[in-house]
Amino acid sequence: MLKGIDPILSPELLFTLRAMGHTDEIAIVDGNYPGLEHARRLVRTDGHGVIPVLNAILSVMPVDDFVPEAIFRAIPRGDMNALDPVHEEMVACCARHEPKQKVVPLAPADFYNRVRAAHTVVQTSEPRLYGNIILRKGVIYP
Repeated sequence: MLKGIDPILSPELLFTLRAMGHTDEIAIVDGNYPGLEHARRLVRTDGHGVIPVLNAILSVMPVDDFVPEAIFRAIPRGDMNALDPVHEEMVACCARHEPKQKVVPLAPADFYNRVRAAHTVVQTSEPRLYGNIILRKGVIYP
């Protein structure tokens, strides 16, 4: 245990977050997502939902502010405008940590391709469908 560090952030996940560089992306996916199939590196957070994992990661990782879009979410049922409750919670969580960044919906093929290219995939136990989000790492300014 560490002071001020969310215990969801396991040693493996902390290592990954620290190893990532500016513009690297991390995908946080639900329990149904084909994580092992799509991941270059897979970190499991069994027993935790996507929102607590997202919150823990955003508590230590900056989101890229060099680009207009740095947070991406899956869309339910192919509808770019649909917001399921899990997506509303994602938007609220991101707004608490990164109020200037919008959460951008991605079509399924684009989302899958981006996950496959991500530095790391974090597999949660989130039971809600389409509970998937991608974060692009930013910088810590001097």
